[in-house]
Amino acid sequence: MKRRGLVVPTLSVVLPVLNEVTRIGPQLERLKATPGIDELVVVDGGSDDGTLVVVEPYVQPRLMAAQPSVLLLRCEAGRARQMNAGAAAASGTVLLFLHADVELPHDTIRWVDEALAEPNVVAGAFRTWTLDDDGKRRRPWLHLADLRSRTTSQPYGDQAIFLPRSRFESLGGFADLELMEDLEFTRRLSKLGELRVVPACVTVSGRRFIARPVWYTLCVNTFPLLYNLGVSPRVLGRIYRAVR
Repeated sequence: MKRRGLVVPTLSVVLPVLNEVTRIGPQLERLKATPGIDELVVVDGGSDDGTLVVVEPYVQPRLMAAQPSVLLLRCEAGRARQMNAGAAAASGTVLLFLHADVELPHDTIRWVDEALAEPNVVAGAFRTWTLDDDGKRRRPWLHLADLRSRTTSQPYGDQAIFLPRSRFESLGGFADLELMEDLEFTRRLSKLGELRVVPACVTVSGRRFIARPVWYTLCVNTFPLLYNLGVSPRVLGRIYRAVR
């Protein structure tokens, strides 16, 4: 594939999903219409709500230059293992990991190309903007993560992390953790060079916070701090299961 007259890497987007029947169809439509994406790899972790029925009609090889191919994989549930399975099946030389409730900007490829063209940049990610469709009452809490995405040097999974496939493979992929697999991964990446957070935003749904009390939002937002202070993902997982 060529962009701006130069031969450049191909981009595979890996989407781990579990019971996303209402979101996965619109997500695939948006991604198919996003320029520069060469492949979509949907990795289902055992959905029982009809997600697979929605995805299966989209599955196709790359037939036209303007349309990405779509693969569907099935594996044991767990975001880390689903993302690793998707990366192993992907054909792109650049991987972008996308949550089902996160929308990419239309000019995603511009930011991916520009970031990875810098020799000191080992990976990249986007800023976030969380939808606060529940009204002003929750707005300050929902946007805590947005503030974090503008200040952190270690991107989180909801920031659509992207990097060369070769680098992902050299690091051995994501650790098989129940929680904090994204931070554990970017912690290892940060030892190799700069993780560039580009000045464009992905749109993140506030659904998991809107459906729960405000104290849940505050509690979950402390997890990265607790992890960085040495609390293990196993302990955080027990807390998460207790509060959700």
